Amino acid sequence: MGDETQALSLEMADRVGTALARLNKMHACVAAQLSKAGIDKASFILLATLRHLGPSRSSALAEAVFSDPSTVSRQVATLVKEGLVERRADPDDGRASVLATTDAGNRQVEERRLQRNRSIARQMSDWSEEDLSEFLKYFERFVESYERALPNFIAESGLGPRSEGEK
Repeated sequence: MGDETQALSLEMADRVGTALARLNKMHACVAAQLSKAGIDKASFILLATLRHLGPSRSSALAEAVFSDPSTVSRQVATLVKEGLVERRADPDDGRASVLATTDAGNRQVEERRLQRNRSIARQMSDWSEEDLSEFLKYFERFVESYERALPNFIAESGLGPRSEGEK
């Protein structure tokens, strides 16, 4: 990549990074408000991820959210205590257990998802169908690329190890 192309690429990357920082700041504000209402962001992410994965071992859940297993274990204990997650015998290994969302946990995820979707729909209500379609195409592509790159970013930043499958 030539110097000019690299400079342009870094300038665009800076714009994306700045927009992400702004979005993260707003997301942190929403998370703080939810926390006041008794909804912990990290626990909710675990709950929603577990619902998406289906019954899973704690280690698989930790890997799915790029978190430390001991941290996930503490958060899961709270979710179990609140009746949103339950431990079940692992059908493949009766000595181990898997985590699964309860009906109450599923309801909470669905209620929050509906609330989020209504809010986003209001924010984008004045967008044309074509603009929205184009945005979604590129946004989903960006998120997929970001997700694939995240383990390497974490490792390169000295923030933690890469999982064996991400080398």
